[in-house]
Amino acid sequence: MTITVCFHGAESTGKSVLADQLSRELGIPWVPEYGRAYAEEHGTDFTIIDLLAIADGQAAVTRAALAEQPPLLILDTDQLMTAAWAEMLFGAVPASLLSYPKADLYLCFAADVPWVADGTRFFGTQAERQRFAALAQDMLLRTGVRWLPVGGTWDERATTVGNILRQVLIEPGPGS
Repeated sequence: MTITVCFHGAESTGKSVLADQLSRELGIPWVPEYGRAYAEEHGTDFTIIDLLAIADGQAAVTRAALAEQPPLLILDTDQLMTAAWAEMLFGAVPASLLSYPKADLYLCFAADVPWVADGTRFFGTQAERQRFAALAQDMLLRTGVRWLPVGGTWDERATTVGNILRQVLIEPGPGS
């Protein structure tokens, strides 16, 4: 049985960088953010239909990774983050975004590090980042999933998340 750990939170908080880094460091597979590839191909003038397509695309790449049956899988994001995007962009969350399978653990990254523009990011002001971070955290609370906060400097985040993943690797998973 694969344990899934999803990196969750506002843009530019280190999720993708850490997923890649810790995947290599710990030998754990990870599922990149499908929405980034979608935005690079289709642009960032999203509609709700785009967000639903991103959610489906993320589900497909996650299913493919789960088929390999690794003991632990890092998800760079999932449909709960897409739901936070829907709330931020459109003020509403389609019910379908909340119906996808949930990760075993979410790590909610705080927006307390510098924002970095990369061509696909939207919310660079402090007020926008804080609002988006609050919506992301609210999505976790709203759905009742298990989650832990991640904050601090880039190095502190790497240490915290690395320690959490190492702990998950040595603890028996659900059903063990």
